[in-house]
Amino acid sequence: MPGRMAEAEVLPAAASPPQGRVGHWKQRLAALRGQLRQEFSSRRSPRELLRRQAAAVDRQLMELWASHGMPRNVALAAVGGYGRGELFPCSDVDLLILLASPADAPLARKIEELIGTLWDIGIEVGHSVRTLDECAALAAADITVQTTLLEARLLAGKRALFARFVKRMRDTLDPAAFMQAKLLEQQQRHLRYAETTLEPNIKESAGGLRDLQTILWIARAAGIGKGWSELARRGVITKAEAREISQHEQLLQSLRIRLHYCAGRREDRLLFDFQTALAREFGLHDRPHRLASEQLMQRYHRTAKAVVQLNAIVLQNLDARVNPAHDKECRPINERFGARDELLEARDERLFERRPGAILECFLLLQQHHELKGMSAATLRALWRARRLINPAFRRNPANRGRFLQLLKSPSHVERALRRMNENGVLGRYLPAFGGIVGQMQHDLYHVHTVDEHILRVIRNLRRFSIPELAHEFPLCSRLMSDFARPEILYLAALFHDIAKGRGGDHSQLGAVDARRFCREHGLARDDGELTAWLVENHLVMSATAQKQDIADPAVVQAFAARIGDERHLAALHLLTVADIRGTSPRVWNAWKAKLLEDLFWATHRLFSGGVPTLVRSLQARQEEARAKLRLYAVPEDAEKKLWAQLDDSYFLRHEPQEIAWHARLLYYRVQAPDPVVKARLSPAGEGLQVMIYVPDQKELFARICSFFERISYDIFEAKIYTTRDGYALDSFQVQDPDNRRPQYRDVIGLIEHDLAERLLHKTPLPPLAKPRLSRQLRHFPISPEVSIQPDEKGTSWVLSLIAGDRPGLLSRIARVLTAYDVNLSTAKINTLGARAEDVFIVSGEALRNPKTVVRLESDLVEQLRT
Repeated sequence: MPGRMAEAEVLPAAASPPQGRVGHWKQRLAALRGQLRQEFSSRRSPRELLRRQAAAVDRQLMELWASHGMPRNVALAAVGGYGRGELFPCSDVDLLILLASPADAPLARKIEELIGTLWDIGIEVGHSVRTLDECAALAAADITVQTTLLEARLLAGKRALFARFVKRMRDTLDPAAFMQAKLLEQQQRHLRYAETTLEPNIKESAGGLRDLQTILWIARAAGIGKGWSELARRGVITKAEAREISQHEQLLQSLRIRLHYCAGRREDRLLFDFQTALAREFGLHDRPHRLASEQLMQRYHRTAKAVVQLNAIVLQNLDARVNPAHDKECRPINERFGARDELLEARDERLFERRPGAILECFLLLQQHHELKGMSAATLRALWRARRLINPAFRRNPANRGRFLQLLKSPSHVERALRRMNENGVLGRYLPAFGGIVGQMQHDLYHVHTVDEHILRVIRNLRRFSIPELAHEFPLCSRLMSDFARPEILYLAALFHDIAKGRGGDHSQLGAVDARRFCREHGLARDDGELTAWLVENHLVMSATAQKQDIADPAVVQAFAARIGDERHLAALHLLTVADIRGTSPRVWNAWKAKLLEDLFWATHRLFSGGVPTLVRSLQARQEEARAKLRLYAVPEDAEKKLWAQLDDSYFLRHEPQEIAWHARLLYYRVQAPDPVVKARLSPAGEGLQVMIYVPDQKELFARICSFFERISYDIFEAKIYTTRDGYALDSFQVQDPDNRRPQYRDVIGLIEHDLAERLLHKTPLPPLAKPRLSRQLRHFPISPEVSIQPDEKGTSWVLSLIAGDRPGLLSRIARVLTAYDVNLSTAKINTLGARAEDVFIVSGEALRNPKTVVRLESDLVEQLRT
């Protein structure tokens, strides 16, 4: 209920304060805040700081109230977080000016002057002016208002009016309805902040301060208690739980306080801008394989995970008090567990202590009984206490190993079971290597989840492939999954594929060692264990081949097939690769990557099915298919010959039949066109545009094209550069709006076709290179550029590989350097992973035959990638 009243009413003064007093108050308040900040730096007690901040503002408000001569029948109350006596350094001061009746003009002016003075002296106010009836009406209509008023505390003014307000709020409060509304509000808030793990909100994200405040709001509304010690005395939580909650709360409070000081404003998001500075304040330093900021974020995420679990336990206990169970009877499931109110319940509170194997059994039962929504509060609490019993002896127990494998072999709810185990601290104890990556952030600029969350999302993606109703999402993956025997191998591979992140060394190889050991200890068949370990070790191979090599080259496909070995390995790797990429970030996966992976899959599948792709056979097949497509468009017989006479074998190998037909259909009657031909269409891959450019070759052509697409803010993710025998450039680009505003693609086709052709016709000079605008993430976690130039296996071309932070103008910079060295580009594969660019170019030129020139070229590229 609203808090206790002040000791006495504050009598009004005769006049408003002079300007000199305002300056004095401002200086005094600033000095006190500075003193509190300095003391916090040495004492490091967040609760003391929050209490003293609130007390300092209390004194100032009371003095101001008196100096402004406020009427006797008005009350000033602190509400919200300030009402409970806590004030963070840069938080708003929430006030309620309570009136007996609507304000007349003189009172309205006095209130306006008071609020103006508060702002003048440096108190940022969030205020409301309401009568008693208005408070009651708004509280009944809006759960946020009701919650704010719940913690009201009288500061000054009419005690009797405030007492009536307290009684009115108490009489209109329905604890059961309030709890239901707060639970719904929490659920919606968790969903709203679900994708903010890189820069979580300390206050609002799941496991943040708001989750702890929600518990206390509900307890206060139900008249059960106002603090953790009081809840412990009332039996809602244990003393140990109260201490644990208090420790987690202090860490979150300390983080938020330091964040406010670091930002110099109210800021509740752990932005990249502040993570490194905050880590230093917590005494953390960079380690060989872990940044200080990553250590800080792991500490935060582990705290948030514990808060989420404790929140669930305490809220279930409160629910049992506020809404007594309708189902008094516990229906037995077996001799150890029963069901009550759709919740799993241990029939003996000490079950897990007496029979630790029941820890895994409870997750199995939840997986098997879909009607159960979770565990009872008593069972959750017992499980939380018993998780420490998962020790080496527990992990060696054959029965426990069998239960864990049974979880993975279940036909449904595999990811849900593993997620519940992770939330309850069980998964990381059963698999200590997994425990090491719980809450671990990856500041690699494209993973947006902690490592444990990423792994669980990969498993979820694999599970979705097995659901017939979702087969339309990824038809090939769904087909492969339905035919894949023993899919638990895939789940195990997903579980271990990133488990060695942060240890140093190659995480794929280290994870394979862990996976092989697990499979051996858990009695998997030798072939299944080897496949699991192989998948972990090679989980990046398929994406690297598809996105960085020319998969139209039969030699590339043959080398990939030799590494894969057989169709079962191919199917498993394709499934894991798609699930893995989709589990990193919504921005990393796109239709073009899906097409590259499927093309590589089918090319390799044909090899395993007995089709040996010779160069001649592959060329003939592509040309015949292209001719068939041309006939569908009523292109005259043999009309394509004039164009094809100017194309060599490399063109037909690097372009798909539908693309060859498209080029021929557009160019067969203008092979010697004097002016540029630019045509665009919706990409056959399903996202973005495919743009064809046919123009007499010209210097700086690639740089000119890149600068055009940068000007219209389109991303290039593949470029095929080809020069015909008679000196024409026949280039093909895959481009995409980074925001994927699909309806605009048709509108922009005309713009591209006209404006780009004009630029190429007039050979528009390249614009000067501007200083690139870096993303906040790249600014705080920069990538050191890496450049490598190596001859290909045939010795006719060179492979230029680079890694750098992605930014506008990156391709233009690369193109200008290549032009300066007279290096010719034939293929560009642009692979953007969040803010990280991993691009591969196939290049040629006399300069590349001189090792000293190659070194200078690499140095110049690195210099451009740094700027």
